[in-house]
Amino acid sequence: MTSVRAAVFTGLGQPLALERLELAAPGPGEVTVRVEASGLCHSDLHVLDGEWQERPPLVLGHEGCGVVEAVGDGVEGVTSGDRVVLSWYASCGRCRYCREGRPWICSDSNANASLMPDGGTRLRRADGTAVRSYLAVGSFGQRTVVPAQAAVPVPAALPAEVGALIGCAVATGVGAVLNTAAVQRGQSVVVIGCGGVGLSVVMGAALAEAEQVVAVDMHDAKLELAREVGATHAVRGGDAAASELRAILPGGADHVFEAIGLAPTIEWAIELLAPGGIATLVGMPPTGVRISLDPLELSVGGRTVLGCTYGSCIPARDFPHLAELALAGRLPVDRMVAERIGLGDLDRAFEQLRRGDGARRVLVHDD
Repeated sequence: MTSVRAAVFTGLGQPLALERLELAAPGPGEVTVRVEASGLCHSDLHVLDGEWQERPPLVLGHEGCGVVEAVGDGVEGVTSGDRVVLSWYASCGRCRYCREGRPWICSDSNANASLMPDGGTRLRRADGTAVRSYLAVGSFGQRTVVPAQAAVPVPAALPAEVGALIGCAVATGVGAVLNTAAVQRGQSVVVIGCGGVGLSVVMGAALAEAEQVVAVDMHDAKLELAREVGATHAVRGGDAAASELRAILPGGADHVFEAIGLAPTIEWAIELLAPGGIATLVGMPPTGVRISLDPLELSVGGRTVLGCTYGSCIPARDFPHLAELALAGRLPVDRMVAERIGLGDLDRAFEQLRRGDGARRVLVHDD
């Protein structure tokens, strides 16, 4: 057993509890990772605010990067000392969807239950109480044990905070563009919401060489950042936004990406499509959200609505590629880091996330 310091979700309305937990050694097919950095994602906030139901106690954090410290029996492809980006959806590799090359919708993963493949957890309190790791990652802890397939080696030169963001926001946003929607050179793109995922969509659209990349957000600072990472136009959300977008794209957009997860903006994303256009839903809404749409407009205009989870990415393939793009300066992930924080700053940082202040804050663990 190893003692680790971690931020634990103990119940709705409660601040995150900084606790000392006991971490078991890695079992067969598992690895221990010393977490260097973890992004703060809106998915964590959904749990904190009760919009997604999770049973405490739970170590939050799923957007992580670190160094492998130990490997269990039968592990191949990753060794002690490797820098790895953590995947929050450890796929089974056996189900129909995994066999078809679509691990992002694996039907036999325990990750959504925040459990290891064997249905257990590797964290305990001193009194023996089991503590789950969110999405089988739990990157708000100094160390974690994860399934080996969830630890993807990347170049040692990759900064840890960049690697952390690749593990969720960047893979989701860039993957939504390149994998899910398959944006083509010269097409037009509108991105609604410029948090970490939305900015990653902007970067992906720039990589795809879209002709117009229009960023929409309520915050001027985020719009300026969107311009810095690849947007050709920036539109402030509000009453005048629709007319501004019509002036930029009179016939509508080839692609609209909704990166917030709110019913009104999802409906708006569909309304903004040109004939033949594609709306890709990237933002994660609270449980139970419903939308209204006009099916006739979809049908006669040949429009498409796509659901997107994890950017339709294959972590073992996509994480190293995204890392190389970041190291080459083609993916300015570092520009999204609004602040580097410690464990004691998490509650304050999540309050800033609720207000939409900044793109991504990154927890940097001291060991």
